[in-house]
Amino acid sequence: MKPPQPRLRPRAVLAMAPGVREEVFGGGTLRRLGDLVEVHDQVLHELSSAGALDTIAGAEVLVTGWGCPRIGADLLDRAPALRLIAHAAGTVKTFLDPAVLDRGVRVTSAADANAVPVAEFTYAAIVFGAKRAFTLAHRYRESGSRRDFTGLAWLGTRDITVGLVGLSRIGRRVMELLRGLDAEVLVYDPYAEPAEVAALGGTAVDLDTLVRRSHVVSLHAPQTRETHQMLDARRLSLLGDGAVVINTARGGLIDTEALVKEVRSGRLDAILDVSDPEPLPGGHPLFDLPNAFVTPHLAGAQGNELTRLAESTLAEIARYTTGEPLLHQIHRDELDRMA
Repeated sequence: MKPPQPRLRPRAVLAMAPGVREEVFGGGTLRRLGDLVEVHDQVLHELSSAGALDTIAGAEVLVTGWGCPRIGADLLDRAPALRLIAHAAGTVKTFLDPAVLDRGVRVTSAADANAVPVAEFTYAAIVFGAKRAFTLAHRYRESGSRRDFTGLAWLGTRDITVGLVGLSRIGRRVMELLRGLDAEVLVYDPYAEPAEVAALGGTAVDLDTLVRRSHVVSLHAPQTRETHQMLDARRLSLLGDGAVVINTARGGLIDTEALVKEVRSGRLDAILDVSDPEPLPGGHPLFDLPNAFVTPHLAGAQGNELTRLAESTLAEIARYTTGEPLLHQIHRDELDRMA
């Protein structure tokens, strides 16, 4: 009896924006990818030309990243061997037609790896927000006063209530980090069972209750029709004086104009890594208000954090090549409510 023959390395093609391969697959990870699959030398930046279609025609694995071209069912007709799309970044909704999943191609992403730095950023924002670090730094810079805490509704992290909107991958990681604070955690997520939230150390509530009771509200929900401007003028008005609003998810979850009014009045503080519109136009008031801190969508993986995305992708491709279950596979029924 002949011994089983080892499986040949699957053919793989990378599809992503120029420079992304070099950014993400550093530190020897590109070489390790080549140990798992036979990688085509060319990185595809578009999938419509005859040359690109010829390149992908025999590929079994498509490794995608930021700036990946749109992938639809029509592409599958030209790539009949395609079995796996491994996305070396977070969301796939920006480029993936749901029809691809309907056709049986397995899709996986590194969203879980990307959640790590976002959760760390959020935890830091909660602590800095509760300590009024940005407002007080502005006062220190303007007046030189080292201890001017006047007019603050509250200050500090002890016994605060943190409201998390969305029990996403990031939301769950933030809950884990919050165990290090003396804080009550409220969670709003229509898809999460109260018992599940309780097991993680939080309390499930409706959104209005969350904003009424929370000192800090942090958004971790996807951008959908239902969540568009979920923090509108009415809900922002329910927040207590001095509440801190943190958004590392999507800018459209907040009514920007209503938020500006509340922040300008001094009633609310805002820490925003995303905005609507994004980027904010030059001279926007949120850039100059002392109780607002705006960053350029940097909470996700950057710099030396990018190798986490590559490592996650390599691990999934390794599972695929050995016939093991994928850990981060995206299923059709999950797609609509994903970020």
